Amino acid sequence: MSTYRVAQAAAAGQPFEIVEREVPKPGPGHVRVAVEACGICHSDSLFVDAMLPGVRFPVVPGHEIAGRIEELGEGTQGVWQVGDRVAVGWFGGSCGHCTPCRQGDFVVCENLEVPGWSYDGGFAEAVVVPSGALARIPDGLEATDAGPMACAGVTVFNGLRRSSARPGDLVAVLGIGGLGHLGVMCAAAMGFETVAIARGIDKADFAGELGAHHYIDSTASTGVAEALQSLGGAKVVLATAANSAAITATVEGLSHRGELVVIGAAAEPMEISPAQLLMRARTVRGHPSGTAQDVQDTLAFSALHGIHPMTEIMPLDQATEAYRKMLSGAARFRMVLTTG
Repeated sequence: MSTYRVAQAAAAGQPFEIVEREVPKPGPGHVRVAVEACGICHSDSLFVDAMLPGVRFPVVPGHEIAGRIEELGEGTQGVWQVGDRVAVGWFGGSCGHCTPCRQGDFVVCENLEVPGWSYDGGFAEAVVVPSGALARIPDGLEATDAGPMACAGVTVFNGLRRSSARPGDLVAVLGIGGLGHLGVMCAAAMGFETVAIARGIDKADFAGELGAHHYIDSTASTGVAEALQSLGGAKVVLATAANSAAITATVEGLSHRGELVVIGAAAEPMEISPAQLLMRARTVRGHPSGTAQDVQDTLAFSALHGIHPMTEIMPLDQATEAYRKMLSGAARFRMVLTTG
C-alpha cells in the first residue's frame, strides 16, 4: 500500500479524525508493523490532552499494539522477519546511555520512548517502532488479546512476579477493572491465595470467576484492613485502583514485612504514616510497566494459562467513540481498535 490511515487528534482534547498518510519506510534499527489491533489505555489521555511535556500535535496515540512486521529497517534482519507477529506496549524503546540503561534497568530509562508520545502510536493501520521494543506474540493468542496484555497485562504480571510474594502467600488485588481483572487472574495462576477487593457485594461472584479465593467488599462495615488481617494479613497488595484513599485503606491489612505495590495512577497523595511502615517493617513501592522482554514473558504466560483480557472491540473508524467509552469508565474492561 502507498498510503495508510491513522486516527489522530489535531489539538488537545479534540475528537479523532481519520486521515491518510504516506507509508513511511523504517530507518536503521526500526521496523514497520502492520497494526491488527490496538488497545485503548487511560494513559492515552495524557497525550491526547497534552498533560505531559513534549506532546506534539497532531497526536496518534496507542501503546497496546499488536500486528505483523511488514518491512525491516537496516540492522534488524536476522533477528526479525517479515510476517513475525509482534506486540509493543508502553515501553517503546530506550536510549541505552543514561544511568538506568547502563545498569540494565531499561523500563525507567530517563529518555524512555512511548508510542503515541515519542512517535506515532497504534491508532493506525501501520506504525514504525524501534526493534528493541518488539515482543513476540505466541501462537494461540489473538491480536485483540495481545494488545492489552502488552501494557495492562505486563504491568500486573510484572508487578506480581517482582514482588516479595511466593506461591501460597496471601496476595490482594485492589480493584477488578481494566488492570485488576487481569491482576486477579495472574495472581491465581501464579499460585497465590488471591483476594479481590472492590466496591459492592455484587462483584463477589465475578471475582470468583476470575479465580479469587476470597472477596472483600470495600463498602462493608468491616474495614478492608481488618478483613485482610482476618485472613492472616496480605504479603502483597497490588493496588490497581486509581484511588489514593482506597490504597491507603489497605496498608494496615499488610502482614509483617508486607509490601504495597502501587500501579494505579492517582493524583492525590496517599496518607500513610511512618509508624505504619516502621513497626511492621512494611514497604511501599511504585511499579512501572515492563520491557519488551517482560511483555514477551507476559504473553507467553497468558497463552500458557489461558489468561485473556475482557475486551470490547471496535473498528479504527470509531476511535472517538471507543476512546470516550474508556474515559467514561463504561468499558468492560479494555477497549480495542481493529484495522480489519
